[in-house]
Amino acid sequence: MTHFFQGLLGFKRGAWELVASVLIGVGVVMLMQPFALWLFSYSFIITLIGTIMFIVVSHFPE
Repeated sequence: MTHFFQGLLGFKRGAWELVASVLIGVGVVMLMQPFALWLFSYSFIITLIGTIMFIVVSHFPE
């Protein structure tokens, strides 16, 4: 766990790609759930942030 946080603080690719992938996954789950309209409303922006974040962090050093 400390390796993960060191990766975040050191701007390493692996840790930030994991965060971006989780954001994309959460956005997709928010899009597919039928219970809360506010979750559906924010699903696109969460997925978009995760996708842009993944593109940016793919240029970070390993």
